Amino acid sequence: MRPSPAAGGANEAEKPRSAKTILVGVFGRVTDRATAEDHLDELERLVDTAGGKVVARALQERKAPDPATFVGKGKLEEIAELARNLGAGWTVFDDELSPSQVRNLEKNLPTRVLDRPGVILQIFAARARSREAMTQVELAQLEYLLPRLAGGATGLAQQRGGGAFRGGAGERKIELDRRKIRRRIATLKEELRKIERGREVRRRRLRRVPVVALVGYTNAGKTTLFNRLSSSQEFAEDRLFATLDPRHARLLGVGGRAIVVGDTVGFLRKLPHQLVASFRSTLAEAEEADLLVHVVDASSPQAESQRVAVEEVLDGMGVERSRVLLAYNKTDLPVPLALDPDAVRISAGTGAGLAELRAAIVARLEALGIPVPVYGAPATA
Repeated sequence: MRPSPAAGGANEAEKPRSAKTILVGVFGRVTDRATAEDHLDELERLVDTAGGKVVARALQERKAPDPATFVGKGKLEEIAELARNLGAGWTVFDDELSPSQVRNLEKNLPTRVLDRPGVILQIFAARARSREAMTQVELAQLEYLLPRLAGGATGLAQQRGGGAFRGGAGERKIELDRRKIRRRIATLKEELRKIERGREVRRRRLRRVPVVALVGYTNAGKTTLFNRLSSSQEFAEDRLFATLDPRHARLLGVGGRAIVVGDTVGFLRKLPHQLVASFRSTLAEAEEADLLVHVVDASSPQAESQRVAVEEVLDGMGVERSRVLLAYNKTDLPVPLALDPDAVRISAGTGAGLAELRAAIVARLEALGIPVPVYGAPATA
């Protein structure tokens, strides 16, 4: 992993460069221990995707996070001792830290400090390939950095592979960096507006035929399913956020009907609000689709909570439940929960159940009253 955007304490050069990572979470009034453990399981996968190696976990029971150190003085001393014994280079917290919490933690821990939003931003930065994705990620990073900019903040320049925004000593240098960042944010927002205008032109072309968007929790198997449904060859990997850019292709195996299927970025708990705002045009691909196939990894122990998390996002986007078709994926593997009897059961890996899914897509579009033209016949505008 790369240095934190909020990092940069006086002893930064003395801290180990090891990828060994300690995860830290808090449970209590809102979250019970079992849920907190599930969240740390997911955080471990995020850290692994970002290039870290988790060597220990620390869970603290509190009514609320400590405003100064998140975990409190006693627990902080325990974590510091654990980090020294293990030679850890990182301590990663499962919730977003305030700028003051980061500064206090950096002073008291022998490691670099990162929070969940920071890890997610690193992953997105590493995986962005298109101009739009790279612009969206850079905007999210800068908006994340701005309130955290302190005397020694150097992390963003390293995280982005270099740049002009290196914090220096003294208030005048900090203010100069802040002005540079604000100007860059304004430039990026204008670039995204131009990109969005081009995307809107493409969306108008797609509206001539029904569009079916694959949505779901990250790593649910959407890209593998997209390839199966369309005979595409998009890169699919057993890692979080393998897909950042929406992709479209003709849906095959539906009797010559003109239907477009789209692959979308995966959802996740506690997504950084800066990232959600920056990717709003990408999320609009799902919001404006005629039908959404909600792909759930049925083999995951967290399948139910992941399903609920995605439904909450879709509800927040104003997507009607009638436009959502539930599909349980990876049903060739052991399934630890009772499945919704009205859902389609599939395995994108083996191809099982895909004929039933295609039929369900056509039937739901017809039930919604959406015209489905046939290739070679005149399409209605």
